[in-house]
Amino acid sequence: MQTKLSTQNSGKQPSALGLILTGVLIVVVVMVFARLAFGLILPGMREGLELSYRQAGSLGTAMALGYLSLVLYAGILAAKRGGRFTVLLGIAFATAGFIGLSLVDSYIPALMLMALLGFGTAFGFTPLISLVSAWFPDKRGQVIGFMVSGVGFGMLLAGYLVPLIVGFFEDGGWRQVWLFFAAGGTVAFLMALRLLRNPPQPDSEPDEPVDRRSVYRNPHVITVGLLYGIIGLIYMIQFVFMYSFALDSGLSPTEAGDLTSIMGALAALSGPLWGWLGDRYGRALTLLISSTSALVGFAAPAISPDYTGFLAHYLIIGLTMNGMFISILAISSERVSLRQAPVAVSFITVFFASGQLIGPVVAGIIIESSGFRLAFAVGCVFLLAGVYLSIRLMRFPAQKNNHDQTRQTAGQS
Repeated sequence: MQTKLSTQNSGKQPSALGLILTGVLIVVVVMVFARLAFGLILPGMREGLELSYRQAGSLGTAMALGYLSLVLYAGILAAKRGGRFTVLLGIAFATAGFIGLSLVDSYIPALMLMALLGFGTAFGFTPLISLVSAWFPDKRGQVIGFMVSGVGFGMLLAGYLVPLIVGFFEDGGWRQVWLFFAAGGTVAFLMALRLLRNPPQPDSEPDEPVDRRSVYRNPHVITVGLLYGIIGLIYMIQFVFMYSFALDSGLSPTEAGDLTSIMGALAALSGPLWGWLGDRYGRALTLLISSTSALVGFAAPAISPDYTGFLAHYLIIGLTMNGMFISILAISSERVSLRQAPVAVSFITVFFASGQLIGPVVAGIIIESSGFRLAFAVGCVFLLAGVYLSIRLMRFPAQKNNHDQTRQTAGQS
């Protein structure tokens, strides 16, 4: 029975273009629509539901907790039932949440539906990364790069369409945004149903339960997880507070908004390049380069809180942040078996999600007591620790990637 479940809907290698385009759309739905675009919808939603700022903030917390509570189980489920099943479940959760939020009329149901969006991200994102990259082991970095670029493109799309839809419908326009997201989720579900396939399992891997403990105790995976936790912490500090830091330092909303758009465009375009560099020269090296560059970018406004400092920050972070994400996701499963890969990716994502929860809280406390510059200086200290962990990853002895067997097996199918 286990063999049937783990190999269902597998077969000959799918079209790279079709699989990547499907993956990008799924990333847009479960990451951008279900998580990152919430800040754009929140003002109208808060007014429409008559929420306090504390209640509005707790909606985001509910989403983050929903994600954190199930992201580890998502990897376990993908290992048992296959990535295709888990990704479809994640898209279904997110789409149901979108529909519910378009109809919600009070705080408590909205809180539950936001947690449902977090479930959708947990089941939809990390199993997708493991599934798609397993089909193309030699180009894993490039494939992940294209999919992660979906976050940048999705944010550009959301940044343009959400204000347009809200402005067009005026009263209750935020509900129409959720319906638009639900339509996107429906399209993504149908494409995934048609094009996603589980990769064949290597003949050398026994048909038995996945050894999760060996993944959780793997020193390489733990080191990657710690680094991913730092990235999550830094990412949320930047995402939540950098715009406010720029305004507080004297930049106009237009200047700060333009810099944010530039960062999004650079992040979207740089993803495949970082993937290619990782495939060619090693992911540990690209992690070291990208984390060191991010440290410089984070330090720039802390040292010089003027337009030049913020310009340097947005340019450097736009060019390098995806390099860290892509390299982390690609390197996390290099030293585990194919069936353990979803478990490894989900395990390190627990660190990432924990960092996302801790980062804004710590930064908010520092900002209230000592200002933005100190908060971002503390962020630099965390990034310095990330650089150290990147160096440690480079010192792990070389090991043949177990995923290389996938290509051989797929070629025989």
